[in-house]
Amino acid sequence: MELSDSEYQALAKRLEPKSKTPKNCVKAFLFGGAICALGQGLKNVWLALGLAEQTALTLTSVSLIFLAALLTGLSVFDDIAKHAGAGTLVPITGFANSITAPAIEFKTEGFVTGLAVKMFTIAGPVLVYGLSASALYGLIYWLVRQF
Repeated sequence: MELSDSEYQALAKRLEPKSKTPKNCVKAFLFGGAICALGQGLKNVWLALGLAEQTALTLTSVSLIFLAALLTGLSVFDDIAKHAGAGTLVPITGFANSITAPAIEFKTEGFVTGLAVKMFTIAGPVLVYGLSASALYGLIYWLVRQF
């Protein structure tokens, strides 16, 4: 069967999977918002225990990181991320997962060549480009303030 270019394009368009972008955006928004609400709740708990605000903020971040690492170790975080998409990647929980998951996966290769080396395979580029961008933005900010 010979198809012309226009017939092929029409067939390909008809058979291509429908976009799930709107649905995925809503799910990411809801899950990301739930993580942020959890963070706010944790902050309120720390403040209610009488801690200073800066200490409460620090413990909130540490708590979210700990929970994400724990859920990653229990193989729960990936199940949540399948539904949440970017909703779990954007908050600090996604960064904790990106360090914990490879560390768990490669721990059998040894402490140095497995755990330590593989731990930053996913998070490494994020750190490199994040730090580079912040240094560049800082330099631009400094230059703007000078003139």
